[in-house]
Amino acid sequence: MKIFDCTTFYSEHLMMDLRFNILNEYVEKFIVCESTISHSGKKKKLNFDINNYPKFKDKINYVVIDEEPTGIIGFKNGLAEPHEKRSDSLKRINLSYNYMLRAISEASDGDLIILSDNDEIPNLNSKQFKNSKKDIIIFKQLFFYYKLNLFYDLVPWYGSKAAKKKNLLSMSWLRNLKNKEYPFWRIDTLFSNTRYINLEIIKDGGWHFTNLMTAEKLYEKLKNFGHHDEFEISGMTVDDLQKKMDKKEVFFNHFVDKEKYKERWNYNYKLKKIGLEKLPKYLQLNHNQSKLKNWFD
Repeated sequence: MKIFDCTTFYSEHLMMDLRFNILNEYVEKFIVCESTISHSGKKKKLNFDINNYPKFKDKINYVVIDEEPTGIIGFKNGLAEPHEKRSDSLKRINLSYNYMLRAISEASDGDLIILSDNDEIPNLNSKQFKNSKKDIIIFKQLFFYYKLNLFYDLVPWYGSKAAKKKNLLSMSWLRNLKNKEYPFWRIDTLFSNTRYINLEIIKDGGWHFTNLMTAEKLYEKLKNFGHHDEFEISGMTVDDLQKKMDKKEVFFNHFVDKEKYKERWNYNYKLKKIGLEKLPKYLQLNHNQSKLKNWFD
């Protein structure tokens, strides 16, 4: 079984370097998809340069999107509603998924296709993963904020998801799988595209390293990512984000309904500093490198 790792790219150079180094020995091909249009609909320059990763160059399939999906609502002269902006974002995300599907055409039916956000890294060294006989896999991941060792312990993150190519209905189907294992007697799974018996959740499934960037870069990201409509309504500024970073506090509350923007985007839960043993082997061995040491608390 070969493994194809699929993700998108905006400008997360540190995360791509970590991803390649952590997963290289397990992965046949890295599919990296970048668009000239952000999720919010703004034109952007291409930031990924395959020549920056000479060690992994032969494994990288860099895919560029230079078009809009059909059915875009658009800015409407600045009068687009939040739900319309979100709808456009989802269409752009699904377009990137379609491009990924084309990029894995060489994969065989028995090969494993992994879909992750850029900051979600599956643990492919997990014994549970290596011993799994299931065709569909979800990786339960540790959640980190701002630094590589600042742990957000309240939310188990079900990030990277995978399926054998023969079972892969679409990338959007894979991303929307329910984070739950179902027993064999659940007959309703026979009629569902989100609930499956032939699915396993990997308990030590990896790491979600989110928001490892300066406050300015984070502000730019949040203005252009999939939920940019929510962030705009929140009214958060670069200074607000910097204060959260300085205090080592999470700024987003996953437990509040999305309609309550002030509560949802003004959280103050304190992050926990953890030891190196919880991190990928690559980080344990290289945490003192100049390119990495500033990203540890």
